[in-house]
Amino acid sequence: MGIRNLRPITPGSRFASRSDFSDLTTDKPEKKLTVALRKKGGRNNTGRITVRRRGGGHKRRYRIIDYKRDKFGINGKIATIEYDPNRSAYISLVHYEDGEKRYIISPLKIKVGDLVISGDKVPLKLGNALKLINIPTGLSVHNIELTPGKGGQMVRSAGGYAQIMAHDGGFTTLKLPSGEIRMVSSKCMATIGQIGNRTFEQIISGKAGRSRWLGKRPKVRGVVMNPVDHPHGGGEGKTSGGRHPVTPWGKPTKGYKTRKKNKKSNSMIIKRRK
Repeated sequence: MGIRNLRPITPGSRFASRSDFSDLTTDKPEKKLTVALRKKGGRNNTGRITVRRRGGGHKRRYRIIDYKRDKFGINGKIATIEYDPNRSAYISLVHYEDGEKRYIISPLKIKVGDLVISGDKVPLKLGNALKLINIPTGLSVHNIELTPGKGGQMVRSAGGYAQIMAHDGGFTTLKLPSGEIRMVSSKCMATIGQIGNRTFEQIISGKAGRSRWLGKRPKVRGVVMNPVDHPHGGGEGKTSGGRHPVTPWGKPTKGYKTRKKNKKSNSMIIKRRK
């Protein structure tokens, strides 16, 4: 798990860096655990663009990830560590004793041949999944459920981990990667350890073309447009818009509160990330 710098033979490779993929053990996914991903280019079912600046990009297949970790009491062996084009983290293929195969998010320092297991009374070992109430304070966890049985929704990207701070009254207090401190039901499942591929955020793209490979199209600022095209457009000389940032249709782009329901969960947040 390192970073290699490209030889500066073109302007695009002068400052570019890439992962060396030294942790990966295969470049072929388990085909039965993949499904086709059809490109939409940001368009909805009527053909209108609803998400701007999307299109193109390399063809991908989606890998079906086991976020629930609900094969309780059955040992699984790590068979491969693989690249997944749909996420920043690596994934691991697990062969279970009953013959089933599943993908999980690959924890840091896990190796081919290691055993993982889910359950209530399983060892506190890297890659094992158990309820938060059974994990002592101070340990790092990832792939954390918000609702018991729904599957992991928090801390799923490369290098991420949350720290268990306390257990009290049926709730577990977690410190999340964003800095937010919040309570989650102690019946929720989590996986022990930090997620691998920590160096992902240090990779330098080097050129605009790499964004195009990822399906990201160019973004034009509103302040450089004409008034007919954007509320920030026009003006003599360079202007900064002259109003709070808005979309081309006049809706605020920053700090626009859209949340309408489920405000009871505010009581679960002890300290916000901001």
